[in-house]
Amino acid sequence: MPMKMKVSGLEPTSAEMNRMVSAAMEKITGLIEGLPESPVYVAPGEQGEPLKLIEQMPEQQSSLESALEFLFHEAAAVGLKPNSPGFMGYVPGGGLFHSALADLIANSINQYVAVGNVSPFLNQVEANVVRWLCEIVGYSSHARGFLTSGGSMATQSAITTARHALLGEQFLDGVIYSSDQVHHCVTKAAVLAGFPRANLRILPSDGASRLQPSIVEGAVNEDRKRHLRPFMIVASAGTVNTGAVDPLEELGELARKEGLWFHVDGAYGGLFRLTDRGKDILRGMETADSVVVDPHKTLFLPYGTGSLLVRDGSLLAEAHASSADYLPVLHDTHGDVWDFCELSPELTRPFRGLRVWLPMKLCGVGVFREYLDEKLDLARWAYEQISKIEAVEVMKPPTLSIFAFTVRNADGSIEDRNRRTRRLLNLINQKNRVHLTGTMLRGLFVIRVAIVAYRTHRDHVEMLIDDLVSSLVDV
Repeated sequence: MPMKMKVSGLEPTSAEMNRMVSAAMEKITGLIEGLPESPVYVAPGEQGEPLKLIEQMPEQQSSLESALEFLFHEAAAVGLKPNSPGFMGYVPGGGLFHSALADLIANSINQYVAVGNVSPFLNQVEANVVRWLCEIVGYSSHARGFLTSGGSMATQSAITTARHALLGEQFLDGVIYSSDQVHHCVTKAAVLAGFPRANLRILPSDGASRLQPSIVEGAVNEDRKRHLRPFMIVASAGTVNTGAVDPLEELGELARKEGLWFHVDGAYGGLFRLTDRGKDILRGMETADSVVVDPHKTLFLPYGTGSLLVRDGSLLAEAHASSADYLPVLHDTHGDVWDFCELSPELTRPFRGLRVWLPMKLCGVGVFREYLDEKLDLARWAYEQISKIEAVEVMKPPTLSIFAFTVRNADGSIEDRNRRTRRLLNLINQKNRVHLTGTMLRGLFVIRVAIVAYRTHRDHVEMLIDDLVSSLVDV
């Protein structure tokens, strides 16, 4: 029996490093190859004894084998698997292997890219990634942006930039407008940016879960009568509940007419602009002052890969720039070299760009476009199949790749309908071949189908239909 490998310390030899990577890769490939047949969810205790979640700080060495055994066969074996092809519960982080390889390289290089002078070529790699994202959105070369951990941090910087550009230092009378379907990170970001909750106008959406410009315009007029300062409209390009897309062109026109900042939350939906259908559905996004897109959603990258893009990059810099004697010489924001510490809240930051750059270089953007088109097709096909089932009601056709349905109820009782729909959701998920989630729409509990994971193909969507039909027998 081979001896368990001990690592010599903080400076392993080249042979030890090779053995470490090989041992980890054996576990990684086994996990990935097993995903199609593995359950989508494993509850704690199903693997045997419940995990001991608290451990003492280790004083002595452990072997790599024992650490990997714990990580892959105990810790990672429990919980929800958003990288499974059967996961259709919400918008996941995809976890492309190419990006995992990029992170290994980036963390091993460990160079600092927040200041252009320090690692000029690696800095340009990340700047190119942001330029590509701006191109997808429809921005010109004057746009700037940065990669961040996700849509929440990106949204906070968007609100901060808008606040700085339109309100100045005295901003407590500023008002932000969004729909009741907007992601909760908008409210959280606004409060963290210093705005009173009373100044957040969460406006009712229409029957298609979209924010209507006339509702916004009326609220703006009322607030001006109260001597408040309307300054920002937040539109959704793919809501989390149903994937609805607000009328971006009309809201953008209203924002320009009223002198307001127009922000689009495209964290889920924005990158569908890579496709011809997405460009049509998302027309008007290019007029936004700022846009959030999350490559860890619809470019299928690992969690922690979000981005904020701002049409006038100088405004982003004005809101975030800072200086200190110990910092190196920084560049003009309008030039070819970007100092990300001047465009974002972070001074110390990881080299996130490589996890986007490497898969796009290795695969080409056309492959991403094909996968996104496939998700649009699969969502439409699933919608059509579920619409044929008399026992359920589909709320609306998918605008992108998310839609919702509920159990029909002849007696009209919402309480009973919600109870039966929740039971249906549980029965589908108990089969553990696919995983769905629910949400509330105007008091009605609905089941969401979110076809976003890149490993989800026709076979698993057919499983969804089969499991839905067989579960209805017991509802």
